[in-house]
Parts: sequence; C-alpha cells; structure tokens
Amino acid sequence: MPPRHLIRTSDFSTAEILTLFVNALHYKQLLASKTPTHHPLKHKNVITIFFENSTRTLSSFELAVKNLGGDILRLDVSRSSTSKGETISDTAANLNAMNPDAIIIRHKNAGAGYYLSSQVNCPIINGGDGAHSHPTQALLDLLTIMEHFGLEELLATEGRSDIAPIAPLDSIRGKKIAIVGDVINSRVANSNLELLTRFGMEVILVAPPHFLPQSELRTSDDLRTIAKEVDVIMSLRTQTERHNQVIYGSLKDYALRFCVTKEILGDSPCIILHPGPVHRNIDIDDEVLKDPRSKVLEQVTNGVCVRMAALDFLIA
Repeated sequence: MPPRHLIRTSDFSTAEILTLFVNALHYKQLLASKTPTHHPLKHKNVITIFFENSTRTLSSFELAVKNLGGDILRLDVSRSSTSKGETISDTAANLNAMNPDAIIIRHKNAGAGYYLSSQVNCPIINGGDGAHSHPTQALLDLLTIMEHFGLEELLATEGRSDIAPIAPLDSIRGKKIAIVGDVINSRVANSNLELLTRFGMEVILVAPPHFLPQSELRTSDDLRTIAKEVDVIMSLRTQTERHNQVIYGSLKDYALRFCVTKEILGDSPCIILHPGPVHRNIDIDDEVLKDPRSKVLEQVTNGVCVRMAALDFLIA
C-alpha cells in the first residue's frame, strides 16, 4: 500500500477526522493524568525539516513523536546542504535513503509537501506551506471548538464506520465563526475554510478589502458589528513578511479596526482563537488573552494531542 499523507485537511475523510479527534482526546486525558501512553511509534524514526521558523508547530510535533515512543531527527536547514544550494529534489532523495517512517515539512513555497510526497516512500505531514495549507492547525482549531460546544456527539462516533461525508455534529453545525485579519496570506485560514465549512459552520471573513481573497463566503470590514453575532472569533497574525508592499503605515493603524478587544466583545459569550504567534494589542488585546473566553493556550495543548493522533494514524 502506498503511504498516506497529510498535506491538506481534505486528505482525511470526515469519519477519519472524527476518529482522530476521539484518539486525540484519549491522549489528552493520558497526558493530563501523567499516565504513560502506549508507544505505537517505538523504533520509528521521524524527520522534521522546517525551511521557515516555527515555535509551536515544531515543538508540538517533536513532543508528539516522543510521547508516542518514537525518535525524532530535526534537520537544521541553516546548516544543511540546502543552504549550500542543494535542490529540494536532492534533499528528498537523501532523506528517503535514510528510510524514515515519516517526514514533517514546513516550507515557504506552496505545494512543497506535494512535491516531497512524490519523491519519498513514507508519509509526509505538512507543517505549513506558503499561504496554502496548515492542516494540523485547522484540525486542532476544530477540536478546540468542539470541546467548547460539547463532546457528547463526538465521543458517540467512536468506532462508527457509517458516518456520512456531511458533518453529523449538531453541536457545531450552524455555529458562526469570524476569521479576522490577513486572510489572503494565511495558510491557517485556507485550511480552516475547507474544514469548518465541511463540518457545517458558517464562516464570515472580516478584514480590510486588500486582506480578503476572492470568495463566495460572507465578508465584512466591521469587526465590532460581526462580533455581536458570532460564536467564535479566530484572529490571524498580519503576515507582513508575505506582503509585497507596505499596506499600513504601522500595524497600530490596522489594530484600530481589527484588534479583538474587550470593548468590542462586550458581554458576548463567543470564544477567541489564534494560531500564534500573537501580535499583542495588534491581533488581540492583552486583556482578552487573559479572559476565560480566550482558548489560545488550549489550542496549544490540543496541538500536541492532535499531532499525536495524526502520527499514530499515518505511521503506526
């Protein structure tokens, strides 16, 4: 059988995602109780190769591998042959010759994971490629949303093989989520758009016009108004490194209209998400990050567990 890959959220069926979430919650419970997990990745070797900087994604993947008993090799790109002009094709050939059990890649170019998957004999997990896709981030975001709105339906899906392609979870179907900020440059937004709409959520894109992609989804540049009607707000980092020209005189100008503040939230019960790193008081106000409605750190916790479940699914 050829290896399965996780390049986009669409690589996993709805039923597979629900099974993955059940397993992730099991791992979360074991980790919280300090109970040793089983070790399905014992004697398995996983390589990480990140051509872009990362804190949460790289660290959580490494923790996930170690929690499952596997061995991790981090390829230092700054010291590797790629910094000497080696092509990604030659890098792939050399990595494949080491017979790894999986490779996790992050790259500035969209589609890098697809290319690598065609060159190796093991699963490829996309840790983020350009502005294209970041599947494990979207998966952990969705799990965090499901946890907040109720897990009974999710846990009831355990072991089912008859789940329809349409999301069966009434607890989140029809919930509204505002994705706020630099949507057009966000791989997190791209992955979430596919996943959240597949699971029946209504997505509203909130941003200045130059941060919006062409989309049939509802859009707005009025965060204050939209915040009053949504159940979830997902703020995004303004990715100035992906801008070809200066759009704002300063990020503070942007923040005047699109920073998530306690004033804008008022008494709304909506929860707040962010993929990180957070530009404090640009994306989200300091006070909101300390508010119980903020699930930003819960996302980080869920990231380890979701990546454990994905690694277990693809390798073990």
